[in-house]
Amino acid sequence: MTHTVPPFVHLHVHTQYSLLDGAIRIDALLKRAIDFGMDSVAITDHGTMFGVLEFFEKAGKAGVKPIIGCECYVAPRNLTDKTPLDNKGLSHLVLLAENPEGYRNLCKLATIAQLKGFYHRPRIDKNVLREHSKGLIALSACLHGEIPRLISENRLDEADDAARTYFDIFGEDNFFLEVQGNGIHVQEKVNKALLDMSERLSIPLVATNDCHYLDKEDARAHEILLCIQTGKTIYDPDHFRFGTDQLYFKSREEMHNYFGSYPGALENTVSIAKRSNVDFDFKTYHFPKFETPSGQTAEEFFEQKALEGYNQKIKRIKEKNPGIDESQYKERIKSEISTINSMGFSGYFLIVADFIDYAKKHDIPVGPGRGSAAGSLVAYSLGITDLDPIEHGLIFERFLNPGRKSMPDIDVDFCINGREEIFRYVVEKYGGGEYVAQIITFGKLKTRAVIRDVGRALDIPLHEVDAIAKMVPDVLNISLENTLKQEPKLRAIAEKKPEIDDLLKVCSVLEGLPRHASTHAAGLVIADKPLVEYLPLYKGKKGEVLTQFDMKCVEKIGLVKFDFLGLRNLTVIASTLSRVAKQGGTVPDLTNINLDDPDTYRLLVSGDTVGVFQLESSGMKDLLVRLRPECFDDIIALVALYRPGPMESGMIDDYVERKHGKKEAKYLLPELEPILKETYGVIVYQEQVMRIAASVADYSMSDADDLRKAMGKKKPAIMARQRLRFIRGATERGIQSPKAKTLFDLIEKFGGYGFNKSHSAAYALIAYQTAFLKAHFPVEFMASLLTSEIHSIDGVVKYIAECRHHGIQVLPADINESDKEFTVIGSKIRFGLVAVKNVGEGAIEFIIEARKEGRFSSLFDFCERVDLKKANKRVIESLIKCGAFDSTGANRAQMVASLEDALDYGQRIQKERADPQMGLFKTEGVGQDINLPKMPSMDEWDEKQLLAFEKEALGFYITGHPLTKFEDLLDKFTNANTISLMEKNDGEIVRVGGIII
Repeated sequence: MTHTVPPFVHLHVHTQYSLLDGAIRIDALLKRAIDFGMDSVAITDHGTMFGVLEFFEKAGKAGVKPIIGCECYVAPRNLTDKTPLDNKGLSHLVLLAENPEGYRNLCKLATIAQLKGFYHRPRIDKNVLREHSKGLIALSACLHGEIPRLISENRLDEADDAARTYFDIFGEDNFFLEVQGNGIHVQEKVNKALLDMSERLSIPLVATNDCHYLDKEDARAHEILLCIQTGKTIYDPDHFRFGTDQLYFKSREEMHNYFGSYPGALENTVSIAKRSNVDFDFKTYHFPKFETPSGQTAEEFFEQKALEGYNQKIKRIKEKNPGIDESQYKERIKSEISTINSMGFSGYFLIVADFIDYAKKHDIPVGPGRGSAAGSLVAYSLGITDLDPIEHGLIFERFLNPGRKSMPDIDVDFCINGREEIFRYVVEKYGGGEYVAQIITFGKLKTRAVIRDVGRALDIPLHEVDAIAKMVPDVLNISLENTLKQEPKLRAIAEKKPEIDDLLKVCSVLEGLPRHASTHAAGLVIADKPLVEYLPLYKGKKGEVLTQFDMKCVEKIGLVKFDFLGLRNLTVIASTLSRVAKQGGTVPDLTNINLDDPDTYRLLVSGDTVGVFQLESSGMKDLLVRLRPECFDDIIALVALYRPGPMESGMIDDYVERKHGKKEAKYLLPELEPILKETYGVIVYQEQVMRIAASVADYSMSDADDLRKAMGKKKPAIMARQRLRFIRGATERGIQSPKAKTLFDLIEKFGGYGFNKSHSAAYALIAYQTAFLKAHFPVEFMASLLTSEIHSIDGVVKYIAECRHHGIQVLPADINESDKEFTVIGSKIRFGLVAVKNVGEGAIEFIIEARKEGRFSSLFDFCERVDLKKANKRVIESLIKCGAFDSTGANRAQMVASLEDALDYGQRIQKERADPQMGLFKTEGVGQDINLPKMPSMDEWDEKQLLAFEKEALGFYITGHPLTKFEDLLDKFTNANTISLMEKNDGEIVRVGGIII
């Protein structure tokens, strides 16, 4: 497009990262800037810098110069002064980074605002502005800026003083008075005053438009976005709005038409853009420092610890396999240590080993490995993983490629209950909130969510909005556009009902915008110096320190992230071992477990794997029965094979038939047999592709990893180069070209489905451990499973059914025997009190404490001894209805009928006991003058009522089931139940049975 007007640059723009306020997507912003002939553009989101790196990268690719900024909130007094009056005087101020120092100062200001000055909004003050002003250009902002607000209130002398203060803070040429053409009446008055102030005080003007949405037509959608933010409807007379439709991304022509007579206001946007030069270093890793003892370097200490660990491991390996060839271990450990040190990763390994060691010493279960790290002998030696990589044929280069410097990625699974303690340890040891932070993530206005949010803002009846939201197909990340294509009913409703048509049009503008910031479930970053030197920080809802950049952006600027994942199954394993110990059993050492246990394989072959990690889905159970695993390698293969690609390609059928001799295992070349023999000639693992490339085509392991990576990306140009390289290497080793081509075709086809064997082996070990525990300690294992799902009705129902299948009786909750969790009572399991609805942990603690004085003999005894402020009527009624008071002798109907009397009796006793006057006398006679109520004589509820109340209290039935009497009929006429229904294929014909209650 040819432009006849001079250039202009937008310096005040709110993107999608001004959460629930900005509605401009970064991609659309850059496209519009290009369309308007603007070679530069700024982003200035409210109080945060969430989108800075995404904007910087995308702008660079689009050929637009990015200007990094933020619209800050300035407190009228000290940022620590959080009196309510402060927010009335909260002022906006636009800050732009002129250079790298300015970027760092902007990060520091955004961080201070979050961590020290937050009060409804992230705030800074003029003192910290003065301290961190270098390299920053400031604009006086919108009508909420201090100077425009004072002008609008006719406090002109104070406005002059404020302007002089900002001019003094930022210096000549770095503070500008911001004029806007936003269509708001008072803005005209402010603009004239700013023009006059500019002439009087010699402070330059700059024109902006405070852009919040891309097009003028989006103003209404933006107003609705503000309603979502404030929880109001658009029809609420006092809902927050801007009162104009002019805050869109205006063209050069529009800005020149409005501000052509304002001296320098337009030209200054261009000069500021030229002066703003910030860059990011995407090539340098910023490794955290590990403090070593005795003045050793990190490399020296790393080598020492790795060799110490290796010597311990090799001793155990030799005890287990006396004839082992130790030379390959020695060569491997030496090579890995050298590679890790040369790549500068020694400190990283020491830190990971340190927090894993802390976890193990504090009885926090740690997974045996995750991902490709299980392929490292150093990781095994340092205690990071629990698998011998040489024994299981795992490759170091799959984890760390010496020919391609990229960060090692050691993800660690921890017991869910101990993960937070590990977070705290790392934060305390490695520098607190300055050097360590969790990583931010953003929840988005996805299709269903945006329909519900916009529907509320438009005040459409909830049932109508819910019906529309439920029409969205249950497809991951489906868009509104695709929903309308797939759902003709929705299109028809929109055509008939204008309000629904309006709803969907607004949703199409707002869909996908970030809705809120939250804490990433696993990510943690540790830096070599204060994080604000690299990025701004944010305060999470629980007060935790977060990065303002998401995980991808954190990695791109070279910061080192660690993933601490919570794995429920580790909690189940630890709980099972604890229960075995409490029962006086011999606790197995799972780190040195027998991988050839016959009872475990009998369980696996039978498909009896409910509760077994990775192996409990109906499809996996069927595969177990078909495959009949006989060794640990079979379990590794199962974990790798049970995925959509292998299932759809026929690989699984091929593997099963070859294992059982129904199909011959053929090898295209003799060199392939030692590599593929463990999987009967089928390429199952990525590591097999790497070994084939090395053995057949003379690839180094580093180059073979490049081939593996290329297969995963499936980029034609890269694969074409790899094909030529592979065929050339194979033919040079004497393999005929046609066979080389056929082999490459084979590995390209099946290698694309290949899975990371290191990860499969690590997770197969957890699968085996859980199967072992189920086979040998079924009661303790099931009690642990039930406890792990104690807050999930579906989970508890599933595992109670499994207990019944194995003849393990699950006893109802009992006020005299139940603990908080499910407990083992001999060969039975006692229900946990936490699983009872309305019964909180506080009430349970008081019940258990009172029970130490002796069993509860009756409902009245319970109400006398337990604090009724904690265990109130609602709590006790739920306990009665689920059967927890059955052991006291009365029936449930009697106890519910007596509850009011029991509560009154207990409260009177407790009141008398609490009377300070009683301290003057013996307390033995407390309550003697209060008559013990009598339990009414009445029959128990009938079975239907009894079960209904159980379901009310628990969410499911425990002592029976309404369908039990129809069991034979259901077996005869149905082929599914409510659990198996979830695992049926789409379109499959099913028959279920039930009763109307």
